[in-house]
Amino acid sequence: MKEISFITRRLLYGIVLVVGVTFISFLLMVYFGPDKTFELIGKNPTSQQIAEVRQSLGYDRPFLLRYVDYLFELGTLDLGLSDTSGEPVESVLARSLPISIALVVPGFILGNLLGLGFALFAAWNRGRWPDKLIMGASVMGMSISFLVIIIVLQVFLCTPYGLNIFPVRGWQVHDFSSYLHYVSVPTLALVLVTLGYNTRFYRAVMVEEIARDHIRTLRAFGASSFEILFRHVLKNSLIPVLTRVMFSVPFVLISGSLLLESFFGIPGIGLVTFNAITSGDQPILKAVVGLTGVLFVMALTLNDLLYGVVDPRVESS
Repeated sequence: MKEISFITRRLLYGIVLVVGVTFISFLLMVYFGPDKTFELIGKNPTSQQIAEVRQSLGYDRPFLLRYVDYLFELGTLDLGLSDTSGEPVESVLARSLPISIALVVPGFILGNLLGLGFALFAAWNRGRWPDKLIMGASVMGMSISFLVIIIVLQVFLCTPYGLNIFPVRGWQVHDFSSYLHYVSVPTLALVLVTLGYNTRFYRAVMVEEIARDHIRTLRAFGASSFEILFRHVLKNSLIPVLTRVMFSVPFVLISGSLLLESFFGIPGIGLVTFNAITSGDQPILKAVVGLTGVLFVMALTLNDLLYGVVDPRVESS
């Protein structure tokens, strides 16, 4: 019964957050988003022409009614038609979202796994040269722009000025080998840009855990490094690790894919979003912003549920 109440409570929190996030995002889009009125009428329009166009676009309707329609569109995935292509928005998302997921998942997983590995090694050798070397490299990696990393890798690995072994642009994926051919450089770029941040965060968590009394007791009784690090330190650090991983998912999927897809010409959700911003395609923008908010809330809710799996004491709090 306690487990049901815990899950129900978290799901209710999630629903409240979805309403809050979508309301704020819709408010910003209505008052600061592109207004298509004067793009659809000629020069020197009359007030009647302006009123007719605004009525056809639904701009004259009360804000709350427009917001309820927006929620209904998100709930049913009936998101209207793209202003630029005339294609149903749900078709655009269904075509582009799987590409973005396939693009960012390898780099996201590798960046977190490598960050955990380096963090454990640095925390275990705190204050010694391995720790200083790893932290120095992490700070250096954090100071380099994602854009610079993408350009350097693209020039070095994808052009005749470098090794020229990977494609500069495109996404002609037909099988696993072609997938590896197109995803390798974006994956390397994503790993390099996230590794420093992940390593520094995870190291701080591991250092705090290693300093606890039970870890010092285990070391005094001769427990192996593997047992201490993986059975105790890593296990007891899973809550902040899960929090960082789950909170990173929406940002990596949207912001990370936006830069990668723009520079590599990959037709995923990031490139769709970039084109919608430059062209003022409001149905696409509304869908992306709303679904990003929903994805963030889903990640937050799943994160809370995983807390109870990792540490059952959380459920009783």
